[in-house]
Amino acid sequence: MRRMRLTSLAVIAATAGAMVLTSLAPAFAQGRRVSLIRDAEAEALIADYARPILKAAGLGGATVEIKIVNDPSFNAFVADSRHIFINAGTLMQSETPNELIGVIAHETGHLAGNHLARLREAIRKAQILSAIGMIGGAAAAVGGSSSGVPGAGRAGAAAAVGGAQMGQRSLLAYQRTEESAADRAALTYLEKTGQSARGMLDVFERLADQQLFSAMFSDPYALSHPLAAERLSQVRTVAEQSRHFGKADDPSLVARHALVRAKFVAFTGDANKTARAYPPNDTSLAAQYARAVVAWRYGDPRSAVRAVDALIEQVPSNAFFQELKGQILLESGQPRQAIEPLRRAVKLAPKAGLIRVMLGHALVASGEDGVLKEAIEHLTKGLGDDPDNGIGYRQLAIAHARTGNIALADLATAQGAFAGGDIKAAKQYAQRAQAKLKRGSPAWLRADDIVTYNPPRS
Repeated sequence: MRRMRLTSLAVIAATAGAMVLTSLAPAFAQGRRVSLIRDAEAEALIADYARPILKAAGLGGATVEIKIVNDPSFNAFVADSRHIFINAGTLMQSETPNELIGVIAHETGHLAGNHLARLREAIRKAQILSAIGMIGGAAAAVGGSSSGVPGAGRAGAAAAVGGAQMGQRSLLAYQRTEESAADRAALTYLEKTGQSARGMLDVFERLADQQLFSAMFSDPYALSHPLAAERLSQVRTVAEQSRHFGKADDPSLVARHALVRAKFVAFTGDANKTARAYPPNDTSLAAQYARAVVAWRYGDPRSAVRAVDALIEQVPSNAFFQELKGQILLESGQPRQAIEPLRRAVKLAPKAGLIRVMLGHALVASGEDGVLKEAIEHLTKGLGDDPDNGIGYRQLAIAHARTGNIALADLATAQGAFAGGDIKAAKQYAQRAQAKLKRGSPAWLRADDIVTYNPPRS
């Protein structure tokens, strides 16, 4: 299996506390390493879905980023006040744009309602409840051990456990309340933006079917979300009363959604799974896209390029077909041939920082000194739009070093280390850069920001 990288599904590591089927990442959840998928096409589509929802929620001017988690399950969550995380499985399992838009609207409800901060307060109160119960239980256990009453110690221990359960149930009840509040907020945003809530209902119907058997043996008070059937009942009445309920998705979004789903299936699944989802008799653009990706992943770049060329011939204005061709050529050791399709991709999608970085990478990798100025321009602009791109900083450092500007090469290396979380190395390279830069210049100030940075205390 080919590794996934840069724009067409690059996987990078990030830390977040996520719980399955939980939209909030609770402070008490133990953080685990999760990988994020970077893809310019998917990110552009999701941004278009989210923009009107965020505006309706009063968050249009806020810097809210939506990240895609490399996880095949259907899940989404918020982890702070400015990030929404959506699993790749949610994108692949959302059959229509409206379904994914409903998920984004729900998570936006959590952000607008400041639920994460309120959850932390609920956790604090739940811990107090648990502590009270455990203190009471401990006192009973001590009293029982000195009283000579048979079983009194065991009763005290049971009381302590009961105190812990009381705190946990109180917290989970709070979470269920916030989930219902986010559902109501989502319905409001969809109404304000003139969109149907049919997608939300479709998602809840599928979740309700999946939970039908397991719910027979579950304690609903031990769940952080209301059961899907319960949420479905609560949402259905309001949704069906909307004058927008029967409104269909924009056909252009439907077409883009199908392409992104196909790309993700092909990149994250094996060849057999992709062939089942997109059999040979499926001649749709999405199926052709999926088969092109599979050809590349499984070691046939020439066939992959031919398949992408066929896509480009059908839709020459699609920036992401051009991008994929450029990436295939770049990663198969043909950086010079990758330049032109990537230049076309940048022209078609000028705001896609990931694609600009890839073009800069191809220009640097071509080995031609005459294109280094262009490479630096694209890398600098691409990183301005996508400042966490470690590969971009590495290529920028190489380009500056090859032009003889070691100070800017050190600064780019420092910025890359900083973006990757290696603060110690970032400070070392920033100090080296500062020693060669004119004091007070923009580059010197960027280096100084890193040198004087103090990590927040946890």
